[in-house]
Amino acid sequence: MRKLVGVAVGVLVLAGAAAAQVPRGNIFFGYSYLNSDVIPNQRNSFNGWNASLEGKLIPLIGIVGDFGGYYGTHNLGPSLPVDVNQNTYTVMFGPRISASVGKFTPFAQALFGVGHISESGGGFSDSDTSFATAVGGGLDYKLIPLLAWRFEGDYLHTQFFGNTQADFRFSTGIVLHF
Repeated sequence: MRKLVGVAVGVLVLAGAAAAQVPRGNIFFGYSYLNSDVIPNQRNSFNGWNASLEGKLIPLIGIVGDFGGYYGTHNLGPSLPVDVNQNTYTVMFGPRISASVGKFTPFAQALFGVGHISESGGGFSDSDTSFATAVGGGLDYKLIPLLAWRFEGDYLHTQFFGNTQADFRFSTGIVLHF
């Protein structure tokens, strides 16, 4: 009987320790770069920020809320040589799969939501809202027990002003695990 109680206590202690090793979620905030083609056949670079909040459902799968803002200037093209200020915002949600391997936590995600763009300059002003998807992944590198540095790349798909955009998004910054 003592052995059975000892084994049961040992299993409970080890299960508690194992559960403590799995973060229940994380918060990310950092710099983000967007390579976009709002004007067909004209790629432009935009800088901004990206933030996300992930809650773990089970150790390997979480639900993510992802928010981004990208800012820059682009030219409307050869027929209308006007520089236009552009602001793009995204709000997306979806699943993320991740697994810790030592100091590294690689992840893959599929996000769905909305994107909003506003452009102004040279007496011109316009805006549009579109369904947005992002598919990609990244890597968190653990700096100290609850703090990591993230590198993330995504294929961002929108359809602003009746044109399809196939954009690349890169983000990097601090991750706080809780």
